[in-house]
Amino acid sequence: MTPFLFHTKLDQTLLLGRHAKNLKELEAGLREVPESCLYFHTHRYLRQHHFLSPEPPNDFAYWITEVLVEPALGERISSLDIVQYHSLEDLRTELLRVIEEHLRDATRIPTAPAGQEFHFMASRTFVFRTPFSASSMNEFRSILQRISVNSLYYHIFEAKLRLERGQNDFSRWFRDNGFADLATRVERLDPYTYTLEGLRHTLVTLIDAYGTH
Repeated sequence: MTPFLFHTKLDQTLLLGRHAKNLKELEAGLREVPESCLYFHTHRYLRQHHFLSPEPPNDFAYWITEVLVEPALGERISSLDIVQYHSLEDLRTELLRVIEEHLRDATRIPTAPAGQEFHFMASRTFVFRTPFSASSMNEFRSILQRISVNSLYYHIFEAKLRLERGQNDFSRWFRDNGFADLATRVERLDPYTYTLEGLRHTLVTLIDAYGTH
């Protein structure tokens, strides 16, 4: 088997120097900010509060709901099924579509109170090799139980969407090494509905079930 090399990551938060005080300015910003900004604001809660389940809202939904007091739009943004998107540009298009549709029907455009503007941010990600590599399914299972949540997050979330590899790294490795059924089962998981520890447990359970056949 081709060895699976486990990586981990560190993130540096970046202020982009742009803010929005209403929906029109948020829409204009969304058109122009880099993809890393979209990823940051739709995944920050997940990274920082990985022990929460079900998944917390993204920054856009939170600001729209709590600051602009537009709960209906906030709910629509919050309910976007991010697992269905394979690129950040597709996600950008959908965010803009939802906001534009709301603005067309809006009778008022609320403004955020001073000091509560939406500040566009992003993150610079530094990826590192860990000491762990797996050359068998037993080794993979053992290491999976020991790696940090940052490593788990990198291979499941960032690989598919931010790096646009089309699938998570684990499924890719399973499929490349002859475990296509296991790869499909992992791909069918919605990782956004788990805590990271819950996701780890589910992955181990799937590997164990696969090994019983």
